[in-house]
Amino acid sequence: MARSFLLFFMAFVSFFTSCKNETSINEDDASGVIVAHLETNPEYKTTTFKFGELKFHSRKDRENFNKYEELAENGFITMELDEQKKVFLSKDSTFVYQVTLSDKAASLVQEQGKDRATVKAVNYILADDTPVNFVKSNDKTAKATVSLKKEPTGFYQFMTKDSNSKFITKTYKLKFKKDSGWEVE
Repeated sequence: MARSFLLFFMAFVSFFTSCKNETSINEDDASGVIVAHLETNPEYKTTTFKFGELKFHSRKDRENFNKYEELAENGFITMELDEQKKVFLSKDSTFVYQVTLSDKAASLVQEQGKDRATVKAVNYILADDTPVNFVKSNDKTAKATVSLKKEPTGFYQFMTKDSNSKFITKTYKLKFKKDSGWEVE
């Protein structure tokens, strides 16, 4: 009888110690939840990109032409020379190019019109070297402040305004749900 009581007591204790509190979360778990959230809902900045028939002047538009050439070299666009005009006794020439987006740019295009596209210029990813500032409000909610580092895309050079920082700080609200566990609210 004492032996069966002891076995029952040990089974009872092991059952309650094995039933860990599922609502517990630490910094590593919070960063994992945020990384999963960023994979499905990425943070990014966009810019406007012109394509189609574009006219470049050899002197005036040299810097802009170099940006397009770099995109073509990286495979984001294709450029075909349609027309070239040399002005008599002038050092300035006019070039007309047909610029088209390639398949490589498809993942960066957010919205596309006839001759303009809204493209991702910067992607933000979780910085590995900075810790997660984690505050648990109660058993089912928490806040995690993370540093997201800037990862420029091929279209970054077309951004007109950009912050001087190489990262942004963002606070995410985490909530515990019985069905799926911790997730970003």
